Parts: sequence; structure tokens; C-alpha cells
Amino acid sequence: MADTTTSTTRKGSRQTRQQNAEKGFVASKQLLDNLQRVLVDLLELQMQGKQAHWNVVGKNFRDTHRVLDEIIEDARTFSDTIAERMRALHGLPDGRSDTVADTTTLPEYPAGEVDTATTVDLITERLEATVISCRDVHDDVDDEDPTSADLLHAIIERLEQFAWMVSAENRTPSAKK
Repeated sequence: MADTTTSTTRKGSRQTRQQNAEKGFVASKQLLDNLQRVLVDLLELQMQGKQAHWNVVGKNFRDTHRVLDEIIEDARTFSDTIAERMRALHGLPDGRSDTVADTTTLPEYPAGEVDTATTVDLITERLEATVISCRDVHDDVDDEDPTSADLLHAIIERLEQFAWMVSAENRTPSAKK
């Protein structure tokens, strides 16, 4: 008969001895906490992207609406990748709405309709905040688990590309010298 004694690892999360018996690399609490930090910001980016997507209005609406879809899809994919990596390392990702709201580093997104120019600035700020979270934990993650750090590299590269592309919408060309 399998032993199903449980141990609490996070608020509301339990792991059975059977799960703990899996072999392979087991992440430290610090590594899992660092990945959790990235996870909640990616989930929040996805949700704020949807809020922006539904409520953006004004010039260049269609292009802004479409790029938000791309950001949302990539944030969703990246959050799933990070959560599954945490599970592979014997961690328990926590994507519950209260956890995300309590721990995200992203600022709150405004309610109601938001014009495209403001949306561009707000989404750029959130993309950059998510990148900062990835960069802040990167070196510690890399020291313990280069494979997880590789995931962060891909996330940083794509989100920085989005930040550049989205922010360009509100830029004017530099004066030529």
C-alpha cells in the first residue's frame, strides 16, 4: 500500500511521499521561489494584456489589439513552461489569483477604456517589469540550474523584443546629425 502521508510546502499545497520519491534533480527553495516570482509576473502580464486587449480604443486600434494577442499568447506559453519546469524540479507552482495579486511586481492596470498611446506605454512598462523580474533572479537560477536559466533567456529575449516593438508605436525618429 502506498504511503500518502503529506507535507505542506506552500500555503495550500501538499505533496505526497509518493511524489517526493521521484528521482532526479530537486530544486532548492530559493530556486523554486525565484521561478515562482517569474511565474506570477507572467500570469499577471497575461491578465493585464487581456484587460488592455478588451479595452483599448483609438488610433492604430487594430495593430495594438493584434500585438496584445501575441503578448498574451507568449505570456501564457511562458507561464506554462515555467510552471511545468517547477513541477519537473519537484516544486509546486502557485498560480491562484490571490497569490498572483499578492506577489506580482507589476503595477495595477487601470479600469475602463484606455487610448492606444497610453496602452502602448502601460504595456511597455509591464513588459519591462516582467523582464526585470527575470533578470533579477537569473544569476541565482543559473548558479543552481542552468536549464531553468535557459528558459529565462528565451523569455527575456522575447519580452524585450515586444517592449521594443510596442514602444516604437509612440516614438518619433531621432533628429539626424
